[in-house]
Amino acid sequence: MKFAAVLLSLILCAPAFAEECSPDVVQLRGEWGQARFAVELADDEAERAQGLMHRESMPQSAGMLFVYPEPRMVGFWMKNTLIPLDMIFVDSTGTVQRVHSNAVPGDLTPIMGGSDTILAVLEINGGLSRKLGIAPGTQLRHPAFAPDRAAWSC
Repeated sequence: MKFAAVLLSLILCAPAFAEECSPDVVQLRGEWGQARFAVELADDEAERAQGLMHRESMPQSAGMLFVYPEPRMVGFWMKNTLIPLDMIFVDSTGTVQRVHSNAVPGDLTPIMGGSDTILAVLEINGGLSRKLGIAPGTQLRHPAFAPDRAAWSC
């Protein structure tokens, strides 16, 4: 009977165990727990320039992942952005280096990543980082991070 219960549990949980990395999903983990966001990928100049401008809303479980060809110093502004955003600056290992919470819609003040080691930036709805506990040291999982360097590889 116990074996049947374990087997049933494994079958019901199979999607969680089988979850692979996907370009349209970002997973985060830290001492606070785990979170998952469906993301749009902005991995070329045109997509990064457009970002989340002109959007009136975004689902709580969604975001945009900006990926650069190599680590660099990055800065963002909120021109033509209509919703408050959290910007999560991530290095090439997928480790969060800085979080900027509640960027103000329309503000032209540059929001800098803080160092020249940033490979990606995750934008999610404003206030979610603080609510979930996402902070420097949190690990992000996505195929954009080389498996041999990633803190949490695919």
